[in-house]
Amino acid sequence: MDRLHRIRLLLGDDAIKKLQSKTVMVVGCGAVGSFAIEALARSGIGNIILVDFDVVEPTNINRQLFALQSTLGKPKVDVARARINDISPDINVTALNMFWNADSNPDIAPDFVIDAIDSVPSKIALYHWCAAKNIPFIASMGAAQKTDTDKIKLVRDENLPDFPVVYSTQSPIKNATRELGSMITTTGTFGLKLAGFALENLIK
Repeated sequence: MDRLHRIRLLLGDDAIKKLQSKTVMVVGCGAVGSFAIEALARSGIGNIILVDFDVVEPTNINRQLFALQSTLGKPKVDVARARINDISPDINVTALNMFWNADSNPDIAPDFVIDAIDSVPSKIALYHWCAAKNIPFIASMGAAQKTDTDKIKLVRDENLPDFPVVYSTQSPIKNATRELGSMITTTGTFGLKLAGFALENLIK
């Protein structure tokens, strides 16, 4: 039986063929993005584009799938690509080691984009890029300083920007420093919700 056997039982052959033909770009391979990428790789997506400029650091280990003792100091996109290839060698992976900003305009054409970026200006730049190219898009909004997974929502309505978002209704937990605390139960839930929405829409 192939690696997608259990998904095939759930969704059917046509859905699997559709997912294998699709390209999803994930911008941000950290806490939220790593879980979205993992879900895409294990769910039949045939082509994944990874975008991140950062390297793995010790403070990432508490919440990022790609952060291990063995990966410290390595570019996140390279670690992510190796993990995807280990999950399924037949997935086509493009790794872009870059910081997304208003000048970014890579020569790529994904079918769907997942925004797992921390920087607000980068989020805005990515949204404008997707809108200009008419690429479906979902964004993560504020997983840091939150712990209650029951308050994590996926929504699109008139009170939010004109694209779907995953966010938390929990008030941020404040600390004595300017650093943002976060934990894997929250960031992982954010990432899986993002991937779930992308998969559902690509199948449709």
